[in-house]
Order: sequence, then structure tokens, then C-alpha cells
Amino acid sequence: MDGKTIASMKILIAADMEGITGVTTWEQVTPGHAEYARFRRLMTQDVNAAIRGAMEAGADEVIVADGHWDGSNVLIEELDPRARLNSGSPSPFSMMQGIDESMDGVMFIGYHARNGSANAILDHTWSSKTVANVWLNDILTGEYGLNAALAGHFGVPVIMASGDQTACAQIVELLGNVETAVVKQATGRFAAECLPPSMTQEMIFEAASRAVERLAEGDAPDPFVLDTPVHVTVEFSASDMADRASRIPFTGREGRRVTLAAGEMVSAYNGFRAMVMLAMG
Repeated sequence: MDGKTIASMKILIAADMEGITGVTTWEQVTPGHAEYARFRRLMTQDVNAAIRGAMEAGADEVIVADGHWDGSNVLIEELDPRARLNSGSPSPFSMMQGIDESMDGVMFIGYHARNGSANAILDHTWSSKTVANVWLNDILTGEYGLNAALAGHFGVPVIMASGDQTACAQIVELLGNVETAVVKQATGRFAAECLPPSMTQEMIFEAASRAVERLAEGDAPDPFVLDTPVHVTVEFSASDMADRASRIPFTGREGRRVTLAAGEMVSAYNGFRAMVMLAMG
């Protein structure tokens, strides 16, 4: 892709929680549990490492999208003051709030593998209780694919990601030579060999720095742009969920799978979210 002007470089950091340093259980990422407060802080620290890396490599502006649960996880009082935070839910673009044509690159911090993956901490796709699988134009993918395709609609590439080894491998397989920081080696859904925060934050900082440097040099991966019309197929966990999701206009159904056809990715993304919300009941 063409080189960018460092002085005007704008980065979106899309942050989730399951792929954050040290996370191995649902309790650690679920508000109300005793462990959650600890891991909110670790999430904020991982995000700060990415902000620091992006800024020190020449980024001019960083926006953070808090994409876990209700979007109220990152501790703003501990956030690097050079960044701005999109918090709360629902927002127009959910996990990717802030994406538009003005962005130059996206970083995925704390991401996880798609549902059904082996050796992947807390693998799921959007809703662990509702969604079994998601396909975009027949490509089996996870949240990383949905979010990358939305960025691609605006011509913006994903340039960096952090998470366990399976999440990072899936992102690279789909999106190309993305810079990665593997913060833990998953040995099951609830078990991993975890690196300490002092190490992972340095890894995230270095990967973010390399990503911005490559972006400035015109060496970043291409944006992930889907052919149109976009077909989003969701396989739900139960037939009653598909019953409710199929009430969305322009959908077709086969068993527990519901397919939405949309003219472009913004409509496909929001149509997917609407299907899942209806399916939840």
C-alpha cells in the first residue's frame, strides 16, 4: 500500500479482554467477579503499551475502542493521556467505535480465537452462549475478521495484534503479515503458559512500534476488503435463536444458520449485531 505521512498518522486501538496478559478464565473478564478488577488494570496496561509504541514510532493521534462486555473496562484514570477512549455500549460501531476514513491503521489488543478453536483461551465469536460459527462470504472467521472487514470498508488495514498464539495465527492467516505479540501460549480453553506483564508489555510496545514504522514505509498489510454484496452467515447455538434472528429483513435460513445479504460491510456488520441481539432474546 502507499506510504503514509507520519505527521498525520492516526491509529485506532480496538481492545478486547480475553487475549489480555494473564487471562485464562471467564471470571477474570466478567464484571462482578473478584478477579475482574485485577484484569481491568492489566487490560489498561496492555493498551497503554500499544499507545506508547504507536506514539513513539511517530503516530500523531490514537483512539482506543473498549470492545469487551459493555465497553466499560479500560480504566480511564490510568490510560495514557495521549489517547482518547471510546467507552460504553451500544455504540454505532461497537468493538470498532471510532473507525472511519481518517484512520491509517488498526491494532487489535487482547484478541481471542474464533469459536471452536483448539488451544485457544476463551475461544468464542461475539457471544459464547449464542454464536457457534460465523462466515463472511464463505470465510469462516471470528471477531477479528468482522472487525477487520469493517476497517477494510474504510480502506484501513489491521497492522498489529496481541493475544494467545492461536488468535495471532488466525489473524495472520486471514490478514497477512500483521505484527503480533503472543502474550501467552494456550494449552486449552482455560489453561495457558502466561508471560508476566513486564515482558508482555514490552512485546506489545515493540510490535506496535514496528507496525507503525512499517505503515509509514508503505509496508503494512493491505486492508481486508470483501467482495460485495457481503453475505454474513451465522450458525446459532440453538434453533430458537435462529428463529428470532431470521426476523431480520433480507435474511435466509437453513437449520440453525441464518444468512444476511448486505450491499456493503457497514450494513453487514450492523445487521450481524442485530441478528445476535435478537437471538439472545
